[in-house]
Amino acid sequence: MTAPGVAAAASATPAVPVRRLVVEGAHVATVDALDTEHVGGHVVVDGSRIVAVGPGPAPAWARDGRAVPGAEPRSTAPGAAPIPVEHVDGRGHLLTPGLVNTHHHLYQWLTRGIAQDAILFDWLVALYPTWARIDEPLVEAGAAAAIAVLARSGCTTVGDHHYVFPAGAGDLLGGIVRAADTVGVRLHATRGSMDLGRSQGGLPPDFAVETTDAALHASQEAVARFHDPSGDARVQIAIAPCSPFSVTPDLLREAAVLGRQLGVRLHTHGSETVEEDAFCLERFGRTPTQYLEDLGWLGDDVWMAHCVHLDDHAIGRFAATGTGVAHCPSSNGRLAAGIAPIASLLAAGAPVGLGVDGAASNESGQLGTEIRQAVLFGRLRSGADAFSVRQGLRLATIGGARVLGRDADLGSIEVGKLADLALWRVDGVEFAGIADPVAALGLASMPPLARLWVGGDSVVADGELVHADQGLLAEGAARASADLRSRV
Repeated sequence: MTAPGVAAAASATPAVPVRRLVVEGAHVATVDALDTEHVGGHVVVDGSRIVAVGPGPAPAWARDGRAVPGAEPRSTAPGAAPIPVEHVDGRGHLLTPGLVNTHHHLYQWLTRGIAQDAILFDWLVALYPTWARIDEPLVEAGAAAAIAVLARSGCTTVGDHHYVFPAGAGDLLGGIVRAADTVGVRLHATRGSMDLGRSQGGLPPDFAVETTDAALHASQEAVARFHDPSGDARVQIAIAPCSPFSVTPDLLREAAVLGRQLGVRLHTHGSETVEEDAFCLERFGRTPTQYLEDLGWLGDDVWMAHCVHLDDHAIGRFAATGTGVAHCPSSNGRLAAGIAPIASLLAAGAPVGLGVDGAASNESGQLGTEIRQAVLFGRLRSGADAFSVRQGLRLATIGGARVLGRDADLGSIEVGKLADLALWRVDGVEFAGIADPVAALGLASMPPLARLWVGGDSVVADGELVHADQGLLAEGAARASADLRSRV
């Protein structure tokens, strides 16, 4: 739908904007509540926030560097110089919100291509001995490379679930935070944990788990060190015990209490495989959703990865409580876990976002390609007319922002929101003549990324990282991967 006029808000304008970005001529998919789109539209950014969106060329005040109409900059003297303006020609491009990744295991970038034909439980058993030998330098190198690939696939907000903390491994979470800063993206890191080793009936080996008290203490410390609750935060922290088959009931229960005391979100895996269902029914006499709800793990401050095997009761409980879902279609296909009931979850009103999942179960590591995967998987499960390309784009943007509790500031191109934007080139030979630019992203191969901005800051230009040398990141990840494999 195309909306007439120009939206502008003085309240979103900094007192003295450091810079202005004007993108004109692009097909703008705002992903707002009405799915407004502007053919040949414009977006204007002052500082880190969007100040105008609309059809046609940008207004004269934007192109000339004048203040937003109605704005009253506190310290701009009469006759002050115009705001410096960067003009970007968006003709032949699709402009979308920056993509939001709701689930990943960045350290797994170092262990791709292993246990290629295994289901989840066998895959985990094969890889835990290697993962238990990670340390801070290895994790930072792997995370930096994985985040670089995410950014180059249109991702501006990276959600990561790190739950392996071997004794003496160093500051693993700090390494991930530094990696995100190196590339220039937002990070939703989680302090994960496991305290149910194999000797207690869990899946991970005993040497890969922590005590319950140590995991809770470390989680509280991570929030104190890194969590920024502000709307424009670059780093936020959630508390994230790994899964029902690697965590005791005590840790799940106490982690939920701690997270709510600290005012941070909660994350875990849920209902990923039929084997997990069988584990919970045999051990607890409950489905995974029933078990987790008993321990305080449903709510609008919770999101779960996968949720492939939800029955109608579970879908209703997710919707009623506002519990979010991180949909990871490629990983679920790679591990033969199944196809999540995303159309049913959306119809019920549950929050749903997209996730890449660990790179050891999705060797691509790209978030942009997951839009197409979500659309195709959704149609396989629910029918050709049950899942549109625009629904796929919504999952990757405003859906993910809602899952992470950031939809007031991220996930759509609207006045007042942060300028996290992805500009895709759709005029190349792969897309020439395609009837719908959004279909170029949601049904065709992933278009080349022309630009990526995080809070108005350029992070990718013509497919290349702006703040980091991707060649050096690749070399570092290759060395770290070889080093880690040599330790087993």
